[in-house]
Amino acid sequence: MKDVRVLQTEESTDAQARCQATPSNRILVVDDDIDLRVLSADVLAHSGYQVDTAEDGAAGWEALHAKSYDLLITDHSMPKLSGVELVKKLRSARMALPVILASGALPTEELDRNPWLQPTATLLKPFTTAKLLGTVKEVLAQPTVPAAAL
Repeated sequence: MKDVRVLQTEESTDAQARCQATPSNRILVVDDDIDLRVLSADVLAHSGYQVDTAEDGAAGWEALHAKSYDLLITDHSMPKLSGVELVKKLRSARMALPVILASGALPTEELDRNPWLQPTATLLKPFTTAKLLGTVKEVLAQPTVPAAAL
C-alpha cells in the first residue's frame, strides 16, 4: 500500500498510564493537511497508541483494508475521497469501527440526511491536543457496535 505512513512508539508505562492506551489501540488518522496529520499522529503515538496515517480518503480506504483498526480519525474536506464518503464506504462494508470526524466545517446537512453515517464523535478544527486525546479516550472507552448491527 503506498503513501501510508506508520508511526509507532515503544510501549511506555508512563504513556499508558496517562491515556490508558493498550497495544490493541490502533488508530488510523486520515488528513490531507500534512502538518495536522503528523502532529495528530505524533501526539497519539507519544500517548501510547499505535498510529498509521493516510493523506486522503482513498489512501485511508486502502489502509482500512490492509490492517485492522480500533478507531478512524478523518478530516472531511480531502481530495479523491472526502471524510463523509470514506465513512459511507466504511458503513456500506459493514465495518464496525468508531469514527471521529475532524473538520473545519462539519457537513451537518449531509449527516442529517443520512443518519446512519453519524460519526461517533466530532472535532471542530482547530482543536487542542488535549481535546484530541480526550475525545480519543472517550470514544475508545465506548462499547463497540457489532458489524451485524450496522
